[in-house]
Amino acid sequence: MRLSQYFLPTLKETPAEAQIVSHRLMLRAGLVRQMSAGIYAWLPLGYRVLKNIERIVREEQDASGAQEVLMPTIQSADLWRESGRYDAYGPEMLRIIDRHKREMLYGPTNEEVITVIFRDAVRSYRDLPRNLYHIQWKFRDEVRPRFGVMRGREFLMKDNYSFDLDKAGAIRSYNKMFVAYLRTFARMGLKAIPMRADTGPIGGDLSHEFIILADTGESAVFCDKDLIDKDILGRKIDFSADLQPTVNEWTSLYAATDEMHDQARFEKEVVADRRVAARGIEVGHIFYFGTKYSKPLNAVVAGPNGENIAVEMGSYGVGVSRLMGAIIEASHDANGIIWPEAVTPFKVGLINLKPDDSAVSGACQTLYDKLGAAGVDTLYDDRDLRPGTKFADMDLIGLPWQVIIGPKGVAAGKLEVKNRKTGQREEMAPEAILARFAA
Repeated sequence: MRLSQYFLPTLKETPAEAQIVSHRLMLRAGLVRQMSAGIYAWLPLGYRVLKNIERIVREEQDASGAQEVLMPTIQSADLWRESGRYDAYGPEMLRIIDRHKREMLYGPTNEEVITVIFRDAVRSYRDLPRNLYHIQWKFRDEVRPRFGVMRGREFLMKDNYSFDLDKAGAIRSYNKMFVAYLRTFARMGLKAIPMRADTGPIGGDLSHEFIILADTGESAVFCDKDLIDKDILGRKIDFSADLQPTVNEWTSLYAATDEMHDQARFEKEVVADRRVAARGIEVGHIFYFGTKYSKPLNAVVAGPNGENIAVEMGSYGVGVSRLMGAIIEASHDANGIIWPEAVTPFKVGLINLKPDDSAVSGACQTLYDKLGAAGVDTLYDDRDLRPGTKFADMDLIGLPWQVIIGPKGVAAGKLEVKNRKTGQREEMAPEAILARFAA
């Protein structure tokens, strides 16, 4: 994509309403624009990142055996009355009256809808287990939406729901999601630490939230350093196997947010040089809640002896749009964003230092065409602007690699390559650049 033709409205000044790094950089880098309190339009660069995050989430859900559906954003209040949550949920729920005077709501979550879908379709224990997920927009009417997409009112979320015959099966499903979440966040370049959590309004008695460390995180975090050093991607995971030993590796080590932190236990269980006290951001939350929804909504199956059994359920959420803010909070510097390669909107930023020089523009065009043919997403800055402006914009939007082409480099047959994260620069022949990025 040529930057001269790309819709990328960057800002030089930081908007006054942006209080945290990710909000400031998302606005300045032209990723989003606020439409009203807590509601954002996603512009081309930001939308590309959002789709990359969504792709990784989807791939890991599919690998775990979960199956994708798509549920509506607008739900019937009657469903929530069946489960007993309609009046209990609170003012965060946006309630709607349609033209036929029916009470509706903009879904903040989907336990009721998915339970009814399951109830109306599954009759026998032989059809279990099942795990259904979707990636859909949700709305929660926050009293004080703030921090950009980190605490907006409208947000994109992956939520899925498991259905099992008994608690043992439900725990197996829970463990699959536990491991899938570790893999999901690691693929995005994030160190996510699972922490035992309060179940809140979702209900149930087993829950973990996944926290990434960031200086601007909303929660205080206390954990064993071994949790940060653990690697899940280096392992071959078989989702058909018993994953309890893998889960135990993470849950046996101390990890807690300030709400559940026990300082005496922390000091007893974790040696001094392994204690980590930091700030963190929640990026995912998983729950096992048994029959909390299946009983009131009559989601039962015929068991092995013909008896009706209320299915055991769990729910699992990832804040897809929130993750973009979290990634920026964890990966930036004074000049702008530093995208991990897995989610970056473009892998390479190609900078033409002298567009009016035919040799320079010719070299840029040749490399741009070859990178495109090799499937390397490239943003080509062909604008007639000063080099300093181009460098600043490329650092701001945070593409992992920059290729800088000017008259001296073209004459020498060597082009400059810059690593955005480390700042390291090296000179390489065009063929070597192509080979590196195409690989």
